[in-house]
Amino acid sequence: MAVAEIGIGAGGRDPDTHANVLRILTGTAPAPDRAPLLIESNIDDLDPRVWPSVITALFAAGASDAWLTPILMKKGRPAHTLSVLTSSDNAEDVREALWRHTSTIGVRESRLAKHVLDREMVAVEVAGQRIAVKLARHGGEVVNAQPEWEDVARAATALGRPANDVLAEAIAATRALLA
Repeated sequence: MAVAEIGIGAGGRDPDTHANVLRILTGTAPAPDRAPLLIESNIDDLDPRVWPSVITALFAAGASDAWLTPILMKKGRPAHTLSVLTSSDNAEDVREALWRHTSTIGVRESRLAKHVLDREMVAVEVAGQRIAVKLARHGGEVVNAQPEWEDVARAATALGRPANDVLAEAIAATRALLA
């Protein structure tokens, strides 16, 4: 709370057990915290074939990112740390997905500072196939240009060509577009 005023007053009685004084603070509540939230859990008893559906459920619940890190727990048990980035607005839905889709019985959470570049989408063509490209800018300058993998894979299948070749052509087309 941002304190606006403080008032203090004393009553006419003098009890032996406590002071007969009252302090009141008035003010305004802070703005809701918009910092990203990292929710994590160490899980050692989930069938690994389930992980893809867990990640899908977390994204459906509002996670902005989710990943697994292999770890070794007490008594030498192999496990994974499941890490999820989300907004405060989606945190409850993400927790619900964790409870429903994993065997975890507890999570830890921390607020993070996050810095992101300005982004925009453009499109290039490779042999008549449209491929979206994400551009990231810093100070107005393009510092990263990345073709969307799903578009590259779709185009490679449609063209009957290796995905690496289509990716290389998409990158070259992007460079030509930016030149």
